[in-house]
Amino acid sequence: MASPMRSLMADPSRYLRSFRVFLGKSTEHQSMQKFVEQQLPGLLVSIGSGKSAINILSVGGGAGEIDLQIISTVRASYPGVTINNEVVEPSAEQILKYKERVAATSNLENVKFTWHEETAYEYESRMKAEKKSQKWDFIHMVQMLYYVKDIPATLRYFHSLLEAHAKLVVILVSETSGWETLWRKYGSSLPLGDLCTYVSSAGIKKMLDSAGLKYQLHELPSHMDITSCFTKGDEDGELLLDFLTETCKFSKTAPPELKHQVLEELRKPGCSENRNGKVFFNNNLSVIVIE
Repeated sequence: MASPMRSLMADPSRYLRSFRVFLGKSTEHQSMQKFVEQQLPGLLVSIGSGKSAINILSVGGGAGEIDLQIISTVRASYPGVTINNEVVEPSAEQILKYKERVAATSNLENVKFTWHEETAYEYESRMKAEKKSQKWDFIHMVQMLYYVKDIPATLRYFHSLLEAHAKLVVILVSETSGWETLWRKYGSSLPLGDLCTYVSSAGIKKMLDSAGLKYQLHELPSHMDITSCFTKGDEDGELLLDFLTETCKFSKTAPPELKHQVLEELRKPGCSENRNGKVFFNNNLSVIVIE
């Protein structure tokens, strides 16, 4: 009998709802913001010296929260320089939110925005078809490589678009995180299909090593309060379980034994820690800076 479980990516509106709960319950964006404010300026030293314009490509820019923080840091590092910020993002809903965020943000004079409603693969295919090879001073991919079919090819392509002294920054879950433990144990039981790949910093480092690319690694501590996952019928808890397993309505469609095992796993030290009666999932991130 076919499993009733299906990938969360098959239901874009539920995916976005679960993603918003995840952001509300986790320190993900705070951890990234701290990195962007404190460590990114040192990494940007080489990218814009002597230039009147800096070209930034955001691959999987989402609703723009992190993008605008990155732009703010670039502007502070290179005052008065024009910034051309192009965004590749397949979700029309996310692009709309991004545009609203830009409209509500002051201090964006000298910044030009262009949005492309397409996946990384569609962008690459279009550029090749149009025989364009725009070069970039800074390319970033924040939490998006899980949704790419051929990760090594995608990394190679976007790396080939870097100017001299430019940087490609990838942010994704760390091999020290609870995600790595959960995926390694239960990934084969979950309905990935072609829509999502379980990959952590361990896999990306292997790909970069085999391609002979130089990179630096920065670890960002982060956690997520998943206490509500253990309260039957809690809507936020059910959406978080969907996000953790990448499964649409996991608690209703997963076989009872699998659901029991996943919930047990989520409580264990490999995934989470218990503090004051709450369960905090290890959401550590890795920032990989490719030269």
